[in-house]
Amino acid sequence: MGLKRINIIKIISYSLLMAGAFSMLTPFIWMLITSMMTQKQIFSYPPEFIPDPLYIKNYPDVVKSIPVATYFFNSTVVAVLTTLGQLIISSMAGYAFARFEFKYREPLFLIFLATTMVPPQVNIVPLFFIMRELYWIDTYQALIVPGLFGGFGIFLMRQWFKTLPVELEDAAKIDGCNPLQTYFRVALPLALPALATLGIFTFILTWNSFMWPLIVTNSDNMRTLPVGLAILKGSFRETTEWGQLMACAVISVIPVIGVFLMGQKYFIKGIMLGGIKE
Repeated sequence: MGLKRINIIKIISYSLLMAGAFSMLTPFIWMLITSMMTQKQIFSYPPEFIPDPLYIKNYPDVVKSIPVATYFFNSTVVAVLTTLGQLIISSMAGYAFARFEFKYREPLFLIFLATTMVPPQVNIVPLFFIMRELYWIDTYQALIVPGLFGGFGIFLMRQWFKTLPVELEDAAKIDGCNPLQTYFRVALPLALPALATLGIFTFILTWNSFMWPLIVTNSDNMRTLPVGLAILKGSFRETTEWGQLMACAVISVIPVIGVFLMGQKYFIKGIMLGGIKE
């Protein structure tokens, strides 16, 4: 009787998980289907869930409508460089807070941690004035540099490094490693799950960023894909070509899915183990 009850609970649990997964996948499925429909098929009644015939012309049409290749390149450069910079800076700062003893260490860490509670919108105006004074408006520097520093990344890496056995670093010191060598040769390779977790978070957040690139870019040569999507649906067009808009959205979501799939194993391990041990 007990075994039967456990099986029923498992069936219910898996059913709920499958229902939740399907509900989360539905917008992406509908986006993909809509990207292969004509305007008439999209607004047909009753709605067509399977387009007949498939209209793949939306993809070449959207490339002609806006400079998708330029936007894609800009998004890639900004997301990759921001992610790499965030990983380097956050891991080094996290290791310092976890292992080194220095004056005001705890107050400084609390200040970094407090920055995660400040809404990003609060920083937009002062950041914009800083970029303007540095003559960085409409440049890669304005898109990349503000994203290199984050309290969340420092907190995540510090918590991970605190879970590592100190004996490993003591053994490296006995072998003649200085603190920098210990960081690169011992601590950093063991922090791969945390780095993958932080990297995925940072890449997705940067890739999907809209407000900041909209504010600091003026030309098509510097705009990113989210801004391009907004332009495609902008008020300068008589009608919104929803098929082209969905085609551009499909193109923009492919790198995010690819990055997540590549780091999925380490991402899950980092979520399970990171930030547990103080």
